[in-house]
Amino acid sequence: MLLNLIHETRYHYTPSVENAHHVLHLKPANQSGQQILSHSLSIVPKPAEQREVTDVYGNSSTFFSLRGEHDRLCVIANSVVKTSAAQPASSMTGLAWESVRDQFRYRAGVAYSSAWEFLFASPYVPRDDAFVAFALPSFTTNRPLPEAAHDLMQRIHSSMKYESHSTEVNTPALEALRQGKGVCQDFAHIMVACCRAMGLPARYVSGYMLTHPPAGQARLIGSDASHAWASVYCPMTDGTSHWLDYDPTNDRAPGEDYVTLATGRDFLDVSPLRGVIRGGAQHILTVAVTVMPLANFADETISLKNF
Repeated sequence: MLLNLIHETRYHYTPSVENAHHVLHLKPANQSGQQILSHSLSIVPKPAEQREVTDVYGNSSTFFSLRGEHDRLCVIANSVVKTSAAQPASSMTGLAWESVRDQFRYRAGVAYSSAWEFLFASPYVPRDDAFVAFALPSFTTNRPLPEAAHDLMQRIHSSMKYESHSTEVNTPALEALRQGKGVCQDFAHIMVACCRAMGLPARYVSGYMLTHPPAGQARLIGSDASHAWASVYCPMTDGTSHWLDYDPTNDRAPGEDYVTLATGRDFLDVSPLRGVIRGGAQHILTVAVTVMPLANFADETISLKNF
């Protein structure tokens, strides 16, 4: 599947910003099942400095600096990505979750694994007994980890209510669990927290999901949104290990209609845009995201969304 992704972010500052430094995570990942065919980044005003780097988790990130006074900032990322369906987890035989947990218990001489990075508490995903209590029904004795993770995903989906604006960007996973509602970021944080509480590495994934307009209605440019899900480290009985993705918001495994931007311990590691500014005590933020099959550009009726 060929997908075109347009992510537009606009800030309007009052008073003007004197100077600013920002970091972006808006370039899709090149990985198994996903290939970048093109990517462009437009920033207005033009940065005094701009560079692309690879962060500690292997994500592509862009740093840019604005050294002149400005009252507006516009960042537009435009990407074309080719995706393919991943091997279904049901076709893999995973180790029992207890065996995986025991692999990550500290003992002298254990070989380092990059998955260790995703085992511990992080700013938005604390350790708490509430996550253990919620996770335990899914992690029955000798249950294969992919099966246990799938059951946990289903239980989060059925227990949590999706409600826009019910949480903030910096809402901790524990608060979202306690109130029983949130958005995709909260669903992903809760699943990550539950897995880590059971001693299992899990990471947060930011990206996009292709949606479809109602029958007979035009696709609205800018009406989509960023998405988030969880990824669990699953060693298999054949000696291989895989990061398996689970989307508790939609109760499904991500497929070729998903695009991964970045992975990290939680949202803070992979925020689409964050930075430090001098000035701009107040601001208005607008974000417009479009995810569209590339083949549809020529034959779909497109309506523009004003924002």
